[in-house]
Amino acid sequence: MAKIKSFLRENPHIFYLLFLPAFLICFFALEKLIPPENVRWWVSSPIDSAIPFAEIFVIPYCLWYPLLLATGLILLFRDASAFKKYMLFLSLGFGAALLICLIIPNGQALRPALFPRENLLTRLVGALYRADTPTNVFPSMHVLGSVAAAGAALISPSMRRLRLVWLALSFAICLSTMFIKQHSFLDVLGGLFLSLTLCFSIYRRKRQ
Repeated sequence: MAKIKSFLRENPHIFYLLFLPAFLICFFALEKLIPPENVRWWVSSPIDSAIPFAEIFVIPYCLWYPLLLATGLILLFRDASAFKKYMLFLSLGFGAALLICLIIPNGQALRPALFPRENLLTRLVGALYRADTPTNVFPSMHVLGSVAAAGAALISPSMRRLRLVWLALSFAICLSTMFIKQHSFLDVLGGLFLSLTLCFSIYRRKRQ
């Protein structure tokens, strides 16, 4: 117990992790609060119909979760300052996204009724569809998290060797949201706009 207390005193930034359970509670509460029948804005744009469904993009889409986790763990133990900025980015970004969805309940109706092919990847997309409702999509939290991870890799010396991988994966994840029809082009634009606002605010002292 004494070692744990000593570790917490020496690493107070670890308490930023409390954001995670708070966010999950709020997210699932919002999912219950705003079912599809309560959606006020069905997000879509002409560009969405020009983007084909491509199940291969489910791979980078699913890599979003380990990307965020790996970024947090690396920074937690190697760069306390960058970890604080990363968690602040996620807290403000995800918090703002939830607030927008609460004020303007939104959703998308872009998912195909039938998949053009039947294979392992389309089955995985189907599982995602069943697990995640097509509501609370604007702005895209996948985009917010991806930009947060890429920004952390850019500002932290501890992630210098991973920067190109992190940037490429973050870009692929942003594209994947549209190609597996989880998000509209407008959702991605909204996520990018909010992300850039947070970048200039949180990382303004280290412009890269």
